[in-house]
This record gives sequence, C-alpha cells and structure tokens, in this order.
Amino acid sequence: MAVNLYDVAYGVEKAIRESDEFKQLKQMYDIVNNDEGAKRLFESFRNIQLTLQQKQMMGEEITQEEVEQAQKQVALVQQHESIAKLMEAEQRMSVIVGELNQIMLKPLEEIYGSMEQK
Repeated sequence: MAVNLYDVAYGVEKAIRESDEFKQLKQMYDIVNNDEGAKRLFESFRNIQLTLQQKQMMGEEITQEEVEQAQKQVALVQQHESIAKLMEAEQRMSVIVGELNQIMLKPLEEIYGSMEQK
C-alpha cells in the first residue's frame, strides 16, 4: 500500500498545532501583539535581525555601529518579560522543527550520505 506523503505531512501539521509547545508559542505571540509597546519593540528587533541577515547573505559587511545597535536591541527585548518568553517558545519550536526535519530527511541521507562522508 502506497503512503500518501501529503496526508502524512498534514498529520504532522495537525500534531504541531496540537502540541503544547505550539500552543505556548501562539499564546506568547498573542500576548506580545496585544501589548502595543511590546509589539513595537519586537517588530523593531525583528527588522534589525532581518536587515543584518540580508546583508550577510549578500556578502555585505556589517558595520560596528549595526552590531552595537543589534546588541542594544537584544538587551532590550531580553529585559521585556513577554518578549523573552516568546523568544524562548520560538527557540523550543525551532528545535522541534529541526529535529523533525532531520527525521524526515533521514532516508535521503541514507541514500546520498552526509556531506562530511564525501
């Protein structure tokens, strides 16, 4: 019997949505977005983060001023309890997604081997 990979993928999506980790992430996201000050601070942090990532991907140099600005922004968001909890929840979900990705790609890795082996 053939397995429909899309059905399995939708099952994983449903499991993620029902997980405690996702529910906590959603709750913290809603808390931050319902607090105008926290929302602005978080959006500012995300914008700085995205800008630096884009510069890095394009091979552009990141200035010392940009690094300092990013560090100040990180310090601010870490001091904000709701944002800090949101970021912790994001990190937990990121770990889970990474682990799921490793599991899903295992058959391909078995065929092609890992890049370190070549």
